[in-house]
Parts: sequence; C-alpha cells; structure tokens
Amino acid sequence: MSKFICIHGHFYQPPRENAWLEEIELQESAYPYHDWNERINAECYRPNSVSRILDGGNKIIDIVNNYGKISFNFGPTLLSWLKEQAPDTYEAIQEGDRLSQELFNGHGSAIAQVYNHIIMPLASERDKETQVVWGIRDFVSHFGRYPEGMWLAETAADLDTLDILAKHNIKFTVLAPNQAKRFREIGGKTWQEGVNTRKPYICQLPSGRSITLFFYDGAISQAIAFKGLLKNGKDFAEYLINSFNDEEDSVELVHVATDGESYGHHHRYGDMALAYCLRQIQESTQARITNYSEFLSLYEPEYEVEIHDNSSWSCAHGVERWRSNCGCNTGGYQHWNQEWRTPLRESLDWLGDEIARLYEKEMSPYNPNPWELRNRYIEVILNRNQENALAFIEDNSVVPLSEHGKTRFMRLLEMQRHALLMFTSCAWFFDEVSGIETVQVLQYANRAIQLCERVADVSLEPAFLEHLQKALSNIPENQDGAEIYRRFTAPARIDLKKVGMHYAVASLFAEEPETMDVLNYTVLNEYFERHRLGIQRLAIGRTTVYSKITLSQQYFSFAVVYLGQHQIIGSFTNKLSRVDYLQMAEKIKYAFKQSNFAEVLQVMQGYFPFRNFSLWDLFKDEKIKVVKHILRDNLEDAEDAYHNIYEKNINLMNIMQSGHMQIPPILLQNVQVVINKDIENFFQNGNLNPKRLSQITDTAKKWHVELDHNVIGHLAEKRLLEMVEDLYHIPGQPELLDKIIEIIHELHKIDIQPDLQRPQNLVFKMCNTYVPRWKAHAQEDERIDRLRRAFGKLCDLMNIRVQW
Repeated sequence: MSKFICIHGHFYQPPRENAWLEEIELQESAYPYHDWNERINAECYRPNSVSRILDGGNKIIDIVNNYGKISFNFGPTLLSWLKEQAPDTYEAIQEGDRLSQELFNGHGSAIAQVYNHIIMPLASERDKETQVVWGIRDFVSHFGRYPEGMWLAETAADLDTLDILAKHNIKFTVLAPNQAKRFREIGGKTWQEGVNTRKPYICQLPSGRSITLFFYDGAISQAIAFKGLLKNGKDFAEYLINSFNDEEDSVELVHVATDGESYGHHHRYGDMALAYCLRQIQESTQARITNYSEFLSLYEPEYEVEIHDNSSWSCAHGVERWRSNCGCNTGGYQHWNQEWRTPLRESLDWLGDEIARLYEKEMSPYNPNPWELRNRYIEVILNRNQENALAFIEDNSVVPLSEHGKTRFMRLLEMQRHALLMFTSCAWFFDEVSGIETVQVLQYANRAIQLCERVADVSLEPAFLEHLQKALSNIPENQDGAEIYRRFTAPARIDLKKVGMHYAVASLFAEEPETMDVLNYTVLNEYFERHRLGIQRLAIGRTTVYSKITLSQQYFSFAVVYLGQHQIIGSFTNKLSRVDYLQMAEKIKYAFKQSNFAEVLQVMQGYFPFRNFSLWDLFKDEKIKVVKHILRDNLEDAEDAYHNIYEKNINLMNIMQSGHMQIPPILLQNVQVVINKDIENFFQNGNLNPKRLSQITDTAKKWHVELDHNVIGHLAEKRLLEMVEDLYHIPGQPELLDKIIEIIHELHKIDIQPDLQRPQNLVFKMCNTYVPRWKAHAQEDERIDRLRRAFGKLCDLMNIRVQW
C-alpha cells in the first residue's frame, strides 16, 4: 500500500478560569451547561470517544473511539480541565492514544502542543523555550510517553521556534501549505515554489539541527471546516480517497488539519461523519489510515523545504493578526476595526518585560538560574499537592526559606505563569478588545501585577493603564483597554481577605462548614460555631485561609448573621486576639439567642469596626448557590400555591373546555407552571412510576402546555442514565427494563428528546456482553425470554441494531 490518509484534529479552547480561583465561573451563554468547556465536551470531545456508526436504517451498529484512528492534539489547559471535570472523556482520550499505538505500529496519535497557545514567533526566546518544555512535560504527564510531534498555536512558525522544537527532540510539526516558501529534492539544486502537500519535508535549521514538516491539504481542510464535507461520512471518505494523484506511483500522504471542534460542535454529528469516514477508508483497498509518527517511521523525507518566517494558518499576512489591524477578522461588524491589536500587544510586551526584570532580580538570591527554574515549575503546576510544592522549593532554593520566604518564592513563579498566560493568542484573534478572550488575558495581567505588588511593593498598574488607553474599543461605552481593565478585570481581583469573607458567608449554609475548602484555598478553623433561630442564622469563627497555589496564609476572626431573604451582614478583622474573640463570641451568642438582633449588630460593630461584607461579596457560583438555598423555601411555598390554584380550578376548566368556553389565560399559565414543575419533580424526586408520568404527559398534551425541553431533557437524561447503569450492573431486571421503556415512550409523546448518548453506550455494551447469553438460554427460561424481548424493545427505542 503506497497511499495513506491522516486526519488531524486540533482540540483547543481558550482558557476561561478565573485567574485567582483557578475555576471557570458560570457562563450564562453556555446554557443549559455551566460553561462553554462543559458544553463543547458534551457536543464534541465526549462524542468523539463514543462515536456512532449507523446502518442504512439509522440504527447504531458500532460505537468507536475516533481518537484511536486520527492524529490529534489537546491544548494542555483544556486537557487539565477535562481531567478534573470530565474524567470519562479524559480517560477515553488516553485510551485513544493507546489504541492508536496498537493500530499504527507502536506510534501514538496524540502529539503535544505549546503550553498555552501563544504565537511563538512573537515570543521571546526564553518564553518559547518554556512553552515547549512545559508542553512536553504536560504531554508526558497525560500520555506516559515522550511526544514525537508538537502542534504550534495557529501553526505560527519561524526558524527559531522550529529550532527549539528540534532541540527538545521533537521530530515533526504540522504547518499550512502557504507557510512553505520552496522545496527541492534532498541534495538537489533546483528549488520549486510552494509545496506538494502529499510529501513530508526536512527543514534544515540555522543551528545545524533539522525537523520534519508536514504541510496539510488546505483545500480539503477548508471543505471540512466550512463547506459541508462533514454532512456525509461516505462522501467525506470518497473525497479523501479521490484526492490522490492517479498518475503518481510513489508513496503519497493525503492529510488534513482542522479545529477538532469541527467534529461535533461546529458541525452537529460531525463526529459520526468522521467515524463513518474512517471505517470506509479502513474497509477500502485504495488507501490506509495512518498518523504522522507512523508514516515518518516508514518513509523518510526525500525533500527539503524552506518556510516563510512569521507565518500561520489563520492569517494571510503572516502573524499580523496578533499585533496589527491586518484585515483578518471574524466578519461580525463591517464598521469595526482592529487598530486596538497593536497597543494591546505593546502594552502586554511592556508589562512582560517589566515583570521579567523584577522576577530575575528577586528570584536570583534564591536560585542563580531563574529561567531554568521557571521551566521546571511545570512539575508544581501539574501537581498542586502541598508536599510536592514544598519539596520543589527545598530542591530549588540555594538558601533556607522561612514560611514567608516560601510564599515569596511561589509568588514569583506564579507571577511568571500569569505573565505567560497573558499572551494567549485568543486575545487578538477576534474583532473587539472588550471580547471575553481579551478580558481573560487582561485578568491574567491583573493577577501578575498583583503578585508584583506582593513580592516587591512595586505597582505596575498605573503605567500599564496608560499603555492600554491607546487600545480603543469599537463599542463607545467601553472606551478603551484601560476602561475595560477597570470595569471587567479589577472587580475580579481577590485576596485572602476576600476568600475569608466568602467562607464566612458560605459557612452559614454549608452542610459541613468546618471542613469546607474554597476552590484553590484551604480553610482551617481554630474556633467555629453556627447557631439557628427560626430562619435566622449566626456563624462565628477564628479561621486561617491558606492558598494552595502560593502557600500564603492569613488568619481572621469573623461574625456573620443571616436575617432572612438576602439580608446577610458580616464583619471580620485580623487584629482580634484569642481572648477578645472568645469574649466577643459569648456576647454575640447571648444576644442572638435572645433574638436581640440590634444587639448582635452592635457587638459586631464594637469588635469589627472597619470592614463589613454581605451576600454580594461571594464569588459568582457560590453566590448563586446561596441564593438558591435562600429561595428554596420560598419556591416550595410558591409551588404549593400554584398547585392549590390548579386543584381548585381544574374541574371547572375541564367543563369550560368541553363547552368550548374561553378559559382565562392566567389559569392556563398556571397549568403550564404546574405541569413543567411536575415533570421536573418526577425526574428529580419521584419514584419514577411510569403511570404517574403518563398522567402528567396526558395533561400536558390536553392543555397544549409549552414545556421547557432543555431542563426536562437534561433531568431525564440524568435519571435514565442512572437506571441504565443499574441495569448494566444487574442485567436480570425485566421490571426495570419495562420501566425505562415506558418512560422513554412517555417522553416521546410530549416530544422530549433527552440526550441518550451515555445510556446508549451502556446498552450497546450490553448487546455485546449479555445478548449472546440471553439468546442461548431464552427458549429454556421464560424470565430470560421476557428479558430478551424487553431488551430488544429498548434497543429499538435507542436506535441500536441488535442481532438475535
């Protein structure tokens, strides 16, 4: 076989974590999901690990892991999120790499990526070095092997970048065809313009090193991303197979590269088109699927190439999209311009240089090689365990450090981490300086500035804001970069005091407040008490907050009282002695137990005269949790009221409907609220009796109730998955099978289509595991025969073809 096909997916999302909390806060635009990472995982990353192959009748005949057959890279920041928040997807990605090693002669399909998606040609040499070192080490931590290839953000390349890759034993990278200047046979004298994408190339580097370059097929990649090639997997496969040069007898590699999100997020069911395409190619005799590593092991390059320095795949002007108004944009608003890109780049370059000088000066007494130390810091980033962090400090500081010194050491390194994160490419890619991607990098800049203030009492913020004033927004009310920084990033800044305030308020409602962590902070109580009187609550404590990131700590004493609704009043100080705290605690408890809330507030004012806080000081997600907790009783009362109105009027409404009389709209609206809530409660709290669901759905149809498909579908998916998991672990439950089938039937009656992907995965596994056993014993065991028939109905409902 001399014809090969390789499909590469670049899976990446801009980082979205709050720079202080290291967590993604609620993103309303991703509804019904918490955030966009969660949504795209549901639409793309997870589906590609369990992609469906359908027959002509749209029945599932196989479920496959696409990651095992394509070439792919995941952005390190995204992969870290998947590891924590979507472990099933994360493990499937790892399994895909293991499967690919079996399929491709020991060569895994996963390749590394520069750490946080910076435009490498615009970075300093030491930043390029750190990006590659961190990217490699991150890859090894996830896949347990050294990467053979590395993806460059936006495929942006120059010779210095390629040389650093080669220096670190990276064998190849993938570039766009427009990045090739000219090529020739190795040892030949005649250069040809452009490139033949069907061949691999050696690029000779100024240092004497070399690296292999693959230039993907631009036309096919564009067709995948923008021209509908993913509408049909068979057409996709034929398009790739027909792309070979029929007159060419030599070895050819047809290969494409696109955003991985094309396969499911940008194009619904794109993962299935990819799965079917791969299957078609495997079954054909015209070409063989491969990955870059395997192909390179089979065929050494016969050609060498020169590239255009400072070039990329998504900017026709090289790398200008990330530093000037070059004309490249997403095309949203014709009257907008991107003149802001230059001052934004200059502002962050200035800040990065200032931070670098400060870091070098302040870290040198601890370690004579501060930049090599930064490269090694990835070992802590990958494992925030306190023991690991302390061992790292001990191994890398040439002088013994006090607790304060250790915190300072970690703050300096974190200052550098955020200085790298603030150059993430997404900030310049889109059309407006106030976009969420740009605000995100300004948040990293804000965090880096705060750390500078902590370690050296130096404020870089005023000068930084002067630079940012030149980055003018296309939206008049946003003015410029400085105003955007003040409006959108300054409020996000937190310190240990704010963490302490958050803990104090949250402790009023937490189930186990004594052991509650606050995201990447640990809270340890010397004293803590919580008291309740009716709806009123009181929490008092003497507490120390620890940062898991910088190892900094601060103790404080607090008192916080909940008076009902949104009325939360709290105070804290770090100047209260243990004796004074205990005295305060007795006074405030006595006043609270007497329901003397005026006295409670007076005691608080006497012991905590300077700082008050309230519900509004909570972090976004926790604020929502507390508000929901506060609302819970009120919502239950409201629900009861709606149901009372429904019960009192339903018979009269039936009579009016039979007599073709007009029913008051307010009563119809009441029915809508009640029925939606009844279905939600059925899946949240009910015993899942299908007869009860049938009663509700019949009522919904009778009154033409407008249902909340997103919420109900999400709840139904969760409960159906739990039921199928129970069935998977204990398959001999025909009654449970019947219940699942009836519930799905009832949902179909009201046009609710829950995402059944995960239940389908388990049912498909059961087809392979249990069906042969049931088939063999069905005739001799009536219960097994009933089980077999019921399971067949379930497979039909889930569009799974089962062979009996």
